[in-house]
Amino acid sequence: MFENLSERLSGVFDRLTKQGALSEEDVKTALREVRVALLEADVSLPVARDFVKAVQDKATGQAVTKSVTPGQQVVKIVHDALVDTLRGEGDPGALKIDNPPAPILMVGLQGSGKTTTTAKLAKRLKERDGKRVLMASLDTNRPAAMEQLAILGNQIGVDTLPIVKGEDPVAIAKRAKTQASLGGYDVYMLDTAGRLHIDQELIAQAAAVRDVANPRETLLVVDGLTGQDAVNVATEFDAKIGVTGVVLTRMDGDGRGGAALSMRAVTGKPIRFVGLGEKMDAIETFEPDRIAGRILGMGDIVALVEKAQETIEAEQAEKMMKRMMKGQFNMNDLRMQLEQMLKMGGMEGMMSMMPGMGKMAKQVEQAGFDDSILKRQIALIQSMTKKERANPALLQASRKKRIAAGAGMEVSDLNKLLKMHRQMGDMMKKMGKMGKGGMLKQAMKGMFGKGGMPDPASMDPKALEAAARQMGGKMPGGLPGGLPGLGGGALPPGLSGFGKKK
Repeated sequence: MFENLSERLSGVFDRLTKQGALSEEDVKTALREVRVALLEADVSLPVARDFVKAVQDKATGQAVTKSVTPGQQVVKIVHDALVDTLRGEGDPGALKIDNPPAPILMVGLQGSGKTTTTAKLAKRLKERDGKRVLMASLDTNRPAAMEQLAILGNQIGVDTLPIVKGEDPVAIAKRAKTQASLGGYDVYMLDTAGRLHIDQELIAQAAAVRDVANPRETLLVVDGLTGQDAVNVATEFDAKIGVTGVVLTRMDGDGRGGAALSMRAVTGKPIRFVGLGEKMDAIETFEPDRIAGRILGMGDIVALVEKAQETIEAEQAEKMMKRMMKGQFNMNDLRMQLEQMLKMGGMEGMMSMMPGMGKMAKQVEQAGFDDSILKRQIALIQSMTKKERANPALLQASRKKRIAAGAGMEVSDLNKLLKMHRQMGDMMKKMGKMGKGGMLKQAMKGMFGKGGMPDPASMDPKALEAAARQMGGKMPGGLPGGLPGLGGGALPPGLSGFGKKK
C-alpha cells in the first residue's frame, strides 16, 4: 500500500534533509517533485494541486528557512498536510452501534469484495467489540452469493440469516430485522447485491432496502485497484443512496494508493476501513495519522504493537522476559520469536511498519530472502531434542550433523542459527541491565499492557541513541514482536547467507 508514493517521497526528502540550509527555491523544486509523485500515484489533479499549495504556503516562510533542521521541518509540514487530506472535516470515530439491533448496510459494485468485507467486519465486531452479529445476504442475482456468506459465517463463527428461496431483497431485510430483534443481536449486517456498473435497478434496490432498514451506517465497498474510478463510484453512490463511510479493498495489491488520498477530499466521506488481503483478519481501521506516517516511511509502530498484542500470549511473554533478563535465552524462546514474526506478517510485513525500515525491507528482498528462511530456521530447532533446545551448549559436531540432516539442511546453516542465538542472548542480557528498570522490561511492559503503549513523543531520542551506542552502535533487536538481532542498516545477523533462495 502506497509503496510507489512512499519511494518517490522518501527520495525527495532525503535530498532535502541532507542540506544544511534551504532556500525558497529548494522548497519549490522539492514540492514540484511531490506534485509529480502524487499524480503518478493516481491522486486526482485538483487534490494534488490543493495539497501542494497548502504545503507551499507553510513551507516557504521564515519558520522553515531559518529553522535549525529545515529539511525535517518540511517533512513535518507535508506529514500534517497528508493527515488533513486523509482526515477531512471531522473524525467519524467508531461505527455507530446504538439501540440494538443496529443495522449496517453494505453497498457497492459487483466484484469489489463486498461479501468478504461483510464477514471481515462481522468477525472484527464480534472479537474486538464483543458484539453479537447477524449477517444476511440480500444478493438474489449472483449465483451462490447467499451460500458464500453462509460458508464465511461458519468459518468465523457468526450467525447468518437462513436462506429462503424466492424472497426479494426488501423481504429479506425485513426478516433480518425481525430475527435480529428476537435473537438479541447487537448488530445485523445487510450484504446487498452489486452490478458491474451503476444502473437504475441497482440504485432502486439499494434505496428500497435502506428505507426499510434505516441503517445506522451505510458502508460503500470499493476496489482500491480501480484508482480514480473508485472515487467516481463513491460520489455516485453517495448522491443516490447516502453513504456514511467507505471501505477500500485490495489495498495490499496497489502500490500507488491514490484512490485513498483522493477519496476523502473529493467525496467528503471518511474511509473507515482498508482491506489488505484475503484472510478474514486482513482488515484495518483507516487511521489518517498512522497512514501518513507509513507513506512518509515513518512506519506504524502502533499497528505493529496491536498485531503483537493479538498474537502474543502476555503470560508466556512475561515468563520469557524473566528468563531473558537472567540470560536464559534458549532455542525454545528463539523458535517462539520466529513463529511470532511469521504470525505478524513475516519480515516484510513487520519491517514496513517499523520507522525507517522501508528501504531495508527492499534490501532484504533484493538479497533473495523471504519468509521461507524463518520456516527453515524453525525446522532446524524442531530437529533438536528437548534437552538440546533447552541447552544449546550441548551441540557438538555429531549432534549438529544429525540435526541438519533431520531438517534437510547443511551444518553451516545450523552454525549461522546458533551464532544468531548467541548474539541475541548477549543483547538480551545487556538490555535487561541497561537503564532504570532495564530497557527490555520497559519495552515488554509497553507491549503487554502494564501502563499501556508508551507515547512515542515522550521517548527521549538521545537516551535511545546512547543505549544503542552501548550495545555496539546497533539498534536493539530481538524483542518479542521485533526483528531478531536487527542491526543498524545491516541485515539481521544470522540471516545473511542463511538458506538463500536458489
